[in-house]
Amino acid sequence: MSLGGWQRERVLITVRTYPTPARKGVEVSCTAGITESGNWIRLFPVPYRFMDPAKRFRKYQWIEVDIKKASDTRPESYELAIDSVRILGDPLPTTNSWQLRKDRVYPLKAHCLCCLKTERDEKGYPTLGIFKPRAVHGFDIEKSEDQWTEEQLNRLRMTGFWGTAPREELQKIPYDFYYRFTCDERSCPSHKLSCTDWEIHESYRQWSQRYGRGWEAKFRERYETTLILSRALHFYVGTVHQHPASWIIVGLFYPPA
Repeated sequence: MSLGGWQRERVLITVRTYPTPARKGVEVSCTAGITESGNWIRLFPVPYRFMDPAKRFRKYQWIEVDIKKASDTRPESYELAIDSVRILGDPLPTTNSWQLRKDRVYPLKAHCLCCLKTERDEKGYPTLGIFKPRAVHGFDIEKSEDQWTEEQLNRLRMTGFWGTAPREELQKIPYDFYYRFTCDERSCPSHKLSCTDWEIHESYRQWSQRYGRGWEAKFRERYETTLILSRALHFYVGTVHQHPASWIIVGLFYPPA
């Protein structure tokens, strides 16, 4: 039963993006997953670093949460009640070539990004999806701004909005990351999409400190060589709220090839 539009839902978390300064609040991470009935859902906003540690879910964990339809016109977008989050167990394991994860993810696999774009342009949905590109042609690392803007810093330094602030201010990642690929579609013109996945940005944050100037070699070894050549790399993609015709990579799915 729902009360005031709220309902209880079980969600398998599959996507979490690197946090950004929020228009409303301090910082948020766009999060998506698959409901128990097998549908895409986008949960927003998620102030992940401000959450109680006992509620900080990881990817491929099942959670129970109170949700209601967001004002966001994308049909998969729902608000969540942060205090209602309950983690239901450990993340699904990667044993047996990720079979338990595949069992949940692959039923939603689309043929290609070109197909997702066409369907969304005609019907208004889906605005989330996953597919396996026919060929990945490269991984680009492009320099961006080193620091947050003054307006972004002001948002990040709002205290008390979500509760206890993290000990460390959110780090600005001074690079943008892109994959270049071709869809499994004859007429595909090829694509270049930015990747906002939490994992890829956290790798930069940690490896730039650990390896210094050698961070890029380690980074490319992981996200270019290994994932492209040795894994069955799929892209989780979603549309941008303010630019509904634009798609970005919001997560990576990479079982053994």
